[in-house]
Amino acid sequence: MAEYRNRRKQEERIKAVENGRRTQMDERSKRAQMERKRRTRRKKQRRRVLISALVEVLILAVLALAFCWDRGLSAKMSGLLGSFDRPPVKELDVTGVNSTNVVLMDLKSGKVIGNLNGDERIYPASMTKIMTAIVALEAFSDLDHEITLSENIFYALDGQDATQAGFQPGESVRVRDLVYGVMLPSGAECCLALADEVSGSEEAFVEKMNKKAKSIGMKDTHFMDCTGLHDPEHYSTAYDIALLLKYALHNDTFREVAESHFHSTPATNVHPDGITYYSTMFKNMSDTSVTGGEILGGKTGYTSEAGHCLASFAQIYGREYILVTAGAAADATGVPHILDAKTIYNRLGEAVDKLE
Repeated sequence: MAEYRNRRKQEERIKAVENGRRTQMDERSKRAQMERKRRTRRKKQRRRVLISALVEVLILAVLALAFCWDRGLSAKMSGLLGSFDRPPVKELDVTGVNSTNVVLMDLKSGKVIGNLNGDERIYPASMTKIMTAIVALEAFSDLDHEITLSENIFYALDGQDATQAGFQPGESVRVRDLVYGVMLPSGAECCLALADEVSGSEEAFVEKMNKKAKSIGMKDTHFMDCTGLHDPEHYSTAYDIALLLKYALHNDTFREVAESHFHSTPATNVHPDGITYYSTMFKNMSDTSVTGGEILGGKTGYTSEAGHCLASFAQIYGREYILVTAGAAADATGVPHILDAKTIYNRLGEAVDKLE
């Protein structure tokens, strides 16, 4: 009897241990199941967050595209999309405009497809500053280097009727801001400040300009100053200016500057709020779109001897072109050079359309 009771107790203990194991296994199973559920929930949450983020990015991209489209990207995109199946225009009539001298050039190949007295000598006026800007850009490795404008710069410009960007004697200005000042508002004080810093004098800097002109094939060009102020011995041709712009546009910084509508400088020791100046071309061009593309940038020029001048570049159906016009007399609009650019670029776009 005692043996029976002992065996019974032993069986009960074994059963209790087994039940305990089952309970532990059940608990582990429940915990594992709960952990799987938590992981599943976390995955779903991460997926929802990711989807939400992607949707937000997509919405922002659509809004940005809509904004850019409104700003003229539509013309660029249509040009890019249509460039692959549109043959190039081999020749374009550029007569019937205000300008007496015109050259239209394919930027990539350098081929002239429109020519009106393009090899005749002209006074380039402030188109000269394209050379000033590119020589300066190639001379500096640090565009944040500051230059202090001396009083002598302003003495030299006194009575010259030269356009200025708005800097003052003793003002310290970064090289990049001076280059923008050269190209956008056509600031003569910016030209002289860069010339003095690069070469020690305007005369020495002009020597660099003439050497650069020869090196890039400008065979009928001679500079006397870095601002474009009139001098009988300061001359070029529409073709040579087109070569100059073609060369300069290979410099990414120059292109960025030339395509800018405006530029704001940081604070200086004279202007605590900086200076904002605007492109002399874009401020007279409310709509940059043309048939099949858009006018991207350029540099204006004017003296009474040179007339209204413009060296510009545009993209038409995916191809980039350079247009140089000079010798336009003043008219009622005050912007005959701008009108000529629009006319010729539109004419080019229409000619491409006819080739389809």
